[in-house]
Amino acid sequence: MEHQITIRSGQEELTATLHYPSSKEGVPSARCSGERYPIVIIAHGFLGSRIGVDRLFVKVARDFSRHGYMVLRFDYAGCGESTGEYGAGGLDSLIDQTRHVLDYALDIDCVDPRRVILLGHSLGGAVALLTAARDKRVKTLVMWASVAYPFNDIVNITGKKVYEDAVQFGSADYLGYAFEPVFFESLTRHQPFEQLRKFSGDVLLIHGTSDEVIPVDYCFLYQKLFWLRSQGQCDKEVIFQADHTFSSAHAKEQLLSKTRDWLLELDNKKREWNDWTI
Repeated sequence: MEHQITIRSGQEELTATLHYPSSKEGVPSARCSGERYPIVIIAHGFLGSRIGVDRLFVKVARDFSRHGYMVLRFDYAGCGESTGEYGAGGLDSLIDQTRHVLDYALDIDCVDPRRVILLGHSLGGAVALLTAARDKRVKTLVMWASVAYPFNDIVNITGKKVYEDAVQFGSADYLGYAFEPVFFESLTRHQPFEQLRKFSGDVLLIHGTSDEVIPVDYCFLYQKLFWLRSQGQCDKEVIFQADHTFSSAHAKEQLLSKTRDWLLELDNKKREWNDWTI
């Protein structure tokens, strides 16, 4: 069962799709029959959308819903069907929008507040981490091919001239989007590696060895730093020959199965621990 919804974030309206859990046969579960479900919130990457490249996020959401998860995927302001201009408020605005989506998700009666999973891809991975570092409602983090150095990584994508033009002329065009200096300035202020210790939940990192947009080395560095925390586990999966958007059928299946199996295993462990009483 899928519903298109609108989530208010400041002056903007974020278009989103909410997936309710269903059985493997595709029969929708009772929407709010007293049972509470874990929810996966998907944060897309730079100039992306809730659909994802080659419908990645649609496939992920439908697969997760068949395995008992609620899924909420949304378009950041200025992307997909949402209102506004992308990047107008910088990285701070993306974090705020993610938190407004969290507000909406946790107002749903059948969402289990103890099982809130934030999943981010590319720049969305960095935004997910920065959000989780601020917002204790996020219990679990999944980061796919995540940006680690926001300014350097995004300028590598847009090209240095876009950044220079934004600084010199007050705005620069990239693929029809207008970027002002405030966007690039916000990228320099946020350092995911410095913030990750503030998140004490469990983390899954997945990256492809053939990613030419965001280096796979980031995945290893992220894990080392997550391991330095006093709480929370961090697991890593590297998918051989997968590109930045996991575009091949094999890479997609690996991405999906590894993420799903990790979440299910984590959920089972927590259920087992909850059965123990002192």
